Amino acid sequence: MGATSRGCCCRFVVLPVVLVLIAGVILFFIKNKVHPSAVPSTPSSNDVDKYGTALSASLQFLQIQKAGKLVNNQISWRGDSALNDGKNAGLDLSKGLYDAGDHMKFGFPMAFTATVLSWTILEYKSTLSGNGKLDLALDGLRWITDYLVTAHSADNVLCIQVGDPKVDHLCWDRPETMTEARPLLFINKTSPGSDVAGETAAALAAASLVFKSSDPTYSSNLLTHAQQLFEFADNYTAIYSVTFPNLASYYNSTDYEDELLWAAAWLYQATGDLKYLRYATDNGQKFRGYGDPTYFSWDDKRAGTQVLLSRVHYFSSGSIPNDVNTVLDSYRSAAERVMCVLVPGSPISTSDRTKGGLIWIQEWNSLQHSVGGSFLAALYSTYMATTQTTDISCNGKTYAAADLRNFAKSQADYILGNNPIKMSYLVGYGSLYPQRVHHRGASIPADQSPSCSDYTWLNSPDRNPNVAVGALVGGPFLNETYIDARDNALQGEPTTTSSALFTGLLSGLLSSSTAVRSFT
Repeated sequence: MGATSRGCCCRFVVLPVVLVLIAGVILFFIKNKVHPSAVPSTPSSNDVDKYGTALSASLQFLQIQKAGKLVNNQISWRGDSALNDGKNAGLDLSKGLYDAGDHMKFGFPMAFTATVLSWTILEYKSTLSGNGKLDLALDGLRWITDYLVTAHSADNVLCIQVGDPKVDHLCWDRPETMTEARPLLFINKTSPGSDVAGETAAALAAASLVFKSSDPTYSSNLLTHAQQLFEFADNYTAIYSVTFPNLASYYNSTDYEDELLWAAAWLYQATGDLKYLRYATDNGQKFRGYGDPTYFSWDDKRAGTQVLLSRVHYFSSGSIPNDVNTVLDSYRSAAERVMCVLVPGSPISTSDRTKGGLIWIQEWNSLQHSVGGSFLAALYSTYMATTQTTDISCNGKTYAAADLRNFAKSQADYILGNNPIKMSYLVGYGSLYPQRVHHRGASIPADQSPSCSDYTWLNSPDRNPNVAVGALVGGPFLNETYIDARDNALQGEPTTTSSALFTGLLSGLLSSSTAVRSFT
């Protein structure tokens, strides 16, 4: 009887306390206008395992793509390569990354890879550190920025390419034994390229923040180069693939104004100098910085700039002048329109999707827009949750931070195997993934030294002898099929740009929904 009484007594004492707690939580949501799904959350144990394994693989691909004298190389089938790059101009351009399955060093996508990787480290440093991946990310980033600094060899001069793509793309050899000529291509005052100079400025400005505390001297040097390159890009304007028409067949640039806004936004983050923020706001309308929604990619930075400047709008401490803040609000509205296009079911949601739900824009490298949009959606969801923003409005229909994050998860899960053919598009992840990736180094045994024109390994029906772990292949066709053939570059060629974006997306999905408020 006594035991029963104590049980009853406990029940009646706890109930009011529980009711008070529930009432307090409800009052918190009402008072702060916070949707429950906007409250920071942590990934499930299943997600930690899934995305953590994928992140490890994705970062390894950047190691696979390294050129130069390799340090502490952990890739058994890779060795030193391109050691003489730049020597004919008195430069050491041996470092950097090969852009894809070939042996070209294209400055435009390489710089974008560095910018996205820097952004990822700045936003998700604690997550990368907790998963033991921070050092790997920093190493990959510095391998690029060392190259980019050397490529900026003089005022108003930037080496934007090593190798001749016409010659290189006729070869199928290993980077360690290649013998083809490696000419250099420069932009300067008479042959400008504001897009590639602007992207390189953005990359070095963002990276200067990454290394600011660990290596302040290096960080300061990166920032100096970034500022100089921005002035070069702004003072001598041109589209680099118009200056050099032959490059339009490779990484064709549609304009340069987005890179100028993007670089200015990153320079503001790196310096706190209002002149860079004013550049982005004063030129926002002129450069279509916050017009119709666009997809984030190595070519178009507008959506990324909108999200980055939304961060300023969300987290500024009130020190932003009113006229600038008004334009930042326009950037934020534009960023939210991008989210509305991405989220399924929105009144303005894109119809450019496969039946399985993958964002799909074009056949070549079809995954790039999915990972680009998902990376931004995961980021934006953390800004909303951290500031207790209830929702965004898409033509009258509202979406919470959780909706954006769920969209990002859906794209990542599709890529990792939750798709109609149950195949992972990330090489080395899961039990079924592409075996004949369009990648020279992976397709040729390490003890072989074929000549440039020896296509034995290109034409071989066998699986690649070397697994390019972490390579994110181009992706499926619109009908969600994939042809696993080595000569199918359309679907089977991985790129560092997509890998950087996917690394950012996975890092975001491994993180709680809380954003860092300042990069400094």
